[in-house]
Amino acid sequence: MVTIMIAIIGATGNVGRPLVRLLAAAGEEVIAVARRGPRTADLAQPETVAAAVHGAKAMFLLVAGEGDRLDPRAIVGAAAGAGVEKIVLLSSIGARTRPTAMSHEPLRRFEAEVQRSGLAWTILRPGGFASNALGWIPGVREHRTVMAPFADVGIPIVDPDDLAAVAAVALREDHHGRIYELTGPARITPREQAAALGAALDVPLRFVEQTRDEAAAMWRQFMPPKIVETTLDALGTPTADEAKVSREVERVTGRAPHPFAAWAARNAAAFR
Repeated sequence: MVTIMIAIIGATGNVGRPLVRLLAAAGEEVIAVARRGPRTADLAQPETVAAAVHGAKAMFLLVAGEGDRLDPRAIVGAAAGAGVEKIVLLSSIGARTRPTAMSHEPLRRFEAEVQRSGLAWTILRPGGFASNALGWIPGVREHRTVMAPFADVGIPIVDPDDLAAVAAVALREDHHGRIYELTGPARITPREQAAALGAALDVPLRFVEQTRDEAAAMWRQFMPPKIVETTLDALGTPTADEAKVSREVERVTGRAPHPFAAWAARNAAAFR
């Protein structure tokens, strides 16, 4: 396979970091783009994107929580003008399952823009991330306690390493025009996640179920209110599609996705 230069926008994130490692291990020339570092870009200033990705033929695009202040056409146009021929966009299943949710409107606009750009494109739509459990670190370290709402509602959360694996394939191979909805191998509840994390730490953890209002008050300290409400809706009353286990990780990568227990074991040191 011919190697190409690949730019990763969001190279220091939970998906970007393992994606950079995978591509580098495969022998690709990688441009790791972040807010800080050798290659920097601010998506709010598309000209910085053009400069950062210059020379790349493929680009992974992570918009994260800042999408509502961004111009998708300007960003995609800047990348194309710099020579990018393929974009792999990290979106969310909520862009489809929550069509009226304002929290997902920026992702819907980015999806539409890459699809009409004339570039090759692939869209990744994960559900909940296993790495969201990192928010439990203070409670686990200080009190050996996990606090979360909807204790016994299960959804098939996905390991960010599996998202990176799918993105790596899509960036290197021809997956033009494909939209992949990506999940873990099984539904798992917050109570079960806490038990798996305790097993990984070899420490019993106490689980405390929060009310929706208690969780909302805590999350508003670091999340925009509209994202808090949509996230609580998806966790507490997932749609049939949000609760459905997808086999796309295995179809694309040739291996089964990691269970939450594997993520917990790999990240146990962060909780100690």
